[in-house]
Amino acid sequence: MGKVRMMGLSVWSIVAIVCNSVVGVLILILFVILYKACKVPSHPEKVPVFTAKPQQRKEQKYLLTAA
Repeated sequence: MGKVRMMGLSVWSIVAIVCNSVVGVLILILFVILYKACKVPSHPEKVPVFTAKPQQRKEQKYLLTAA
């Protein structure tokens, strides 16, 4: 009466299936994020064009003093 036979999957195999399913979902989410981040714009005329003319910046010089 001390032995109980389990029919079907063991607890550890169910844990492995659940963990693999979670990893699969996370990989799918990662691929969706990468796809959206690397997507080429469908309207190239709306892409901002950078000119070769450099912008003038005011140079600020700071005096470092020892305290």
